[in-house]
Amino acid sequence: MKLKVTPYAWVSFAMIVGVMGTALISPLYAVYKETWQLQTSDISLIYVLYMAGALSGLLFLGRLPDRVGFLPMMRLGLALVLTGTFISMIAWDMLSLNIGRFIVGVASSMITTSSTVGLSRLSRSGNMQRVATMTGFLMAFGFGLGPLVGGLVGQFSSNPLMIAYVPTLLLGTMGLVALLRLKLPDETRPKSRKRLAVHDVLPKLTWSQPETSRAFVLTCCLPFLAFGVFGLYASMAPLFLDQLVPWHGPAVSGTAIALILFMSAGIQVISGRMPTHWCGVAGLASLAISNALLILNLLASSSILFALGVMFTAMGHGMCMLAGMSMINRLATAGTRSGLMATYLVIGYFGSIVPMMGIGWIADYWGLDVAVRTFCSLVIVIAVPVAVFFQRHPHIRPAKVQP
Repeated sequence: MKLKVTPYAWVSFAMIVGVMGTALISPLYAVYKETWQLQTSDISLIYVLYMAGALSGLLFLGRLPDRVGFLPMMRLGLALVLTGTFISMIAWDMLSLNIGRFIVGVASSMITTSSTVGLSRLSRSGNMQRVATMTGFLMAFGFGLGPLVGGLVGQFSSNPLMIAYVPTLLLGTMGLVALLRLKLPDETRPKSRKRLAVHDVLPKLTWSQPETSRAFVLTCCLPFLAFGVFGLYASMAPLFLDQLVPWHGPAVSGTAIALILFMSAGIQVISGRMPTHWCGVAGLASLAISNALLILNLLASSSILFALGVMFTAMGHGMCMLAGMSMINRLATAGTRSGLMATYLVIGYFGSIVPMMGIGWIADYWGLDVAVRTFCSLVIVIAVPVAVFFQRHPHIRPAKVQP
């Protein structure tokens, strides 16, 4: 029996399912904390180890889709997603859950890098801008679908710490079977037939040229702050959500996280023609406003302030990522593009890892409120001056046309 669906559609489906399992656990953190009697630092550790897995996959496996082909890497990535998700589902303690989450993190990087290559090679239009837009949309849809499904299942099922993982396992199995049977056109296969060498799996990080170094530093501040603020919602929001809105449960936090990702994708599409320097300023300002609203809402417990905070977080995340990617394309040369992109993403991952570790530690000693206020205050203190310097930097502003 031959697959009647096009390879492009199956790769898109596998990409959505592959990244769906990454944020699935986010709305369940409060359930884990209550069921297993965990500390806040334990929850932050679960999130940090997932991010460490994603960072490891990016650093050590990011170049393999170009060497061995995107389809083998997608198959392996989806198999690892299923493995990590199954371990997470049957986890009996912190160690087993962290092992599962680390595997899912590694797999998420494999899926995103390989599927991005695959969609570009399978695209019939050949329009790379359209491919990039489609890839970003599918990725955001998959990442957002995970916490939405996890939250809804977790809210209404009798055993959420097991049943919430079932949809990913079923859809992931379907996607893996499809990829194993998928036949690709010859032109989509890698041209290089050389054996893999050690340097193929070694990190390749690159810094910008000296004259654009300051612009690159400012650019890297965008993912650092955007990843960090989203990480706060993805890992900690389920723990303090009761203080922000009158509604409770995994469905509320899962919907909020999904909305941030869905709206972020939409913002990037809408803001596509916005000048980069103003896009970055708007993104940083939105992140600062969202964190100010979060501090205020810890006292007010207003659903309106919560909705505004989610909206500004989505705007900030989307505009910062759009401006950051635009600047990477502007600062990079043909020989430095992949290295600059890797450096840019690594700094973004650290924006999630380091602050979440700090929040967990502060929360254990002084309470979650103090930890969240400290984080939000630091975001505001960093974002405001970075926005000013980003807007004024000559390598970020468009060049003036001489009369």
